Amino acid sequence: MSRRRRRGRPVDGLLLLDKPAGLTSNAALQRVKSLYRAQKAGHTGNLDPLATGLLPICLGEATKFTAFLLDADKRYLTRARLGLRTTTGDAEGEVIERREVPELDREGIERVLERFRGRIEQVPPMHSAIKRQGRPLYELAREGVTVEREPREVEIHSLELVDLGTEELELEVHCSKGTYIRTLIEDIGEALGCGAHVSALRRTAAGPFGIDDAVTLQRLEELAVRGDLETLDGLLLPVDRLLAGLPAQRLAGDSGYYFAQGQAVQQYPAPAAGLLRMYDEQGRFLGVGESTGDGRIAPRRLVRTGRTG
Repeated sequence: MSRRRRRGRPVDGLLLLDKPAGLTSNAALQRVKSLYRAQKAGHTGNLDPLATGLLPICLGEATKFTAFLLDADKRYLTRARLGLRTTTGDAEGEVIERREVPELDREGIERVLERFRGRIEQVPPMHSAIKRQGRPLYELAREGVTVEREPREVEIHSLELVDLGTEELELEVHCSKGTYIRTLIEDIGEALGCGAHVSALRRTAAGPFGIDDAVTLQRLEELAVRGDLETLDGLLLPVDRLLAGLPAQRLAGDSGYYFAQGQAVQQYPAPAAGLLRMYDEQGRFLGVGESTGDGRIAPRRLVRTGRTG
């Protein structure tokens, strides 16, 4: 039986998208995939519909390495509306509690923020994609069901007050993977004694990538309408940029060929144990290898040779 032919074209690379408000991350992903006419696509970290900002999208062979950005630190700018708690922890939910906002000054807020820096525990919100018995929590939440969630440890590398209004705070957050900004704001609101929810959220960085290098969906749509695939493809970063944090290793001679075929190869001098970005003698990216500690490098995740070189 012949294999079913994939629809779309074999385009590979990393797109830094500036996601607009009002779209789910999956809706933005599907739109980009359609505009590029790509066979395969995936994103590297969910943003709520309310949120805007950096959504790295992997096309083709880049989808094999999404975990490297899923695990990366993130940066956000967020506004917290004080005095109101909502069902979802953000402005899309219904107000469930109103409280008076006390007089606040920067010194008092700074004392509260200090309690949330470093390693902290968060209870994931019910309106999240975490699954319980195969179902996302947000589905249960929509049905009015609340289940117990185990606290998770995350790290807040920095938490800075950008602006202070009468009923709003603007904060800049640099955090580890798995951090829920909605939960962080709700917890800060409780510590301030008035409750709070996220009224605006913008992701400004993911790993080594920043919002200044991102492209809008509107720009992509303009290029697609003109049929300008060459310019669209020119906006893609090479697949190996996803792995910029790994040491690079070039293989000489036939070693690159055998490695690309899925075979472990000898390398002298032997690299330190760990994951490596692998290239052949011509500098073509081959994928991820792992030094086994005995002078060999074993393939861990390979790209199709000739598609990302």
